[in-house]
Amino acid sequence: MLRIITGFHQDEHGDWVADLECGHTQHVRHNPPWTNRPWVVTPEGRARHLGRTLRCKKCQEEKRQRQ
Repeated sequence: MLRIITGFHQDEHGDWVADLECGHTQHVRHNPPWTNRPWVVTPEGRARHLGRTLRCKKCQEEKRQRQ
């Protein structure tokens, strides 16, 4: 389920986490070659992604459990 990114914060390890409209969070690591998200390491890059969507794994899991 796609959810809008409303903000970002860092976890206890310094990794960036997206805050989603549903209240859940999702890590958005830049960890090449597995995950290539260079935009996450700059304030400008994160600002450009506010309002974009990410697939919320927790919402998808909750939906599966209700079915």
